[in-house]
Amino acid sequence: MNRVFIIAEAGVNHNGSIELAKQLIDEASEAGVDAVKFQSFKAEKLVTKNAKKAEYQQITTSNNESQFEMIKKLELDYGRHRELIDYCHSKNIVFLSSPFDIESVELLNKLGLETFKIPSGEITNLPYLKKIGSLKKKVILSTGMSTLGDIEGALEILRSSGTTEITVLHCNTEYPTPMEDVNLLAMKTIKDAFKVEVGYSDHTLGIEVPIAAAALGATVIEKHFTLDKTMEGPDHKASLEPEELRKMVRCIRNIEQALGNGAKKLTESESKNKNIARKSIVAGRSIKKGEILSEENLAVKRPGYGISPMRWDKILGRKAKRDFLEDELIEI
Repeated sequence: MNRVFIIAEAGVNHNGSIELAKQLIDEASEAGVDAVKFQSFKAEKLVTKNAKKAEYQQITTSNNESQFEMIKKLELDYGRHRELIDYCHSKNIVFLSSPFDIESVELLNKLGLETFKIPSGEITNLPYLKKIGSLKKKVILSTGMSTLGDIEGALEILRSSGTTEITVLHCNTEYPTPMEDVNLLAMKTIKDAFKVEVGYSDHTLGIEVPIAAAALGATVIEKHFTLDKTMEGPDHKASLEPEELRKMVRCIRNIEQALGNGAKKLTESESKNKNIARKSIVAGRSIKKGEILSEENLAVKRPGYGISPMRWDKILGRKAKRDFLEDELIEI
């Protein structure tokens, strides 16, 4: 049974507060996820001073600030990264972060991260991809807004730069993602096209889509979460609250067990019901010894302790070896 690697995406839902970030780690740990992921960036390296905010960001944040101003106050410096990594260790949960610029890639590498999560927006950033590829670490690649050609190009750069262990996440980069745009079957398309492990990064409202992704074979699931959806910030509204996160994890773990190994056989739990639910060949009426067994004096009824009805044609025409009362199991 394969275990799905579940990432709770704290992202920038810490709102710049180290204490809020630690509370998010606490909730992720209690929910039973495998990793909690933040975002690493330097505003000056990520966005121009006059770049516009996305539509969903305009709705969920102050209209009086630029995208630069919005993300500047959400930066995590080296000390805060170190503090959060140590706190994750104390909670027995993996610390991950998506770097959004080469300087942040170097920061995370210096901090000893073994897995690099590439956000969707960087899938066409050649120098960035070459830098991560050269580290020869595990890579999880999100593919929102991408075509198969974009994915092929990114994989080629990562592999030619030295990276071999790559999981590709299907993703739609709209917050929240409309159900008609999810297209979960694209996971299979990606897997078949590039012969890679696949997963799903979810931006829908609710938990049913990531659960479905697990049922379809996702090896990694990523989902935004927050302490409170009503908080101000770009991602809170499209995130899960703690109880929803816990429920999602429970459901995915149940799906893992339910998928099984694919072998079709009698299970231990159902074996006790086999003879109760199945049927046997019985006397349809009283039968005398020596009487010919026929469709007129035989019937098929529960329980299934006797001769299987699959032997019906072999029983017809035989002589009764003794007297049988109505409903008695036939013996030959």
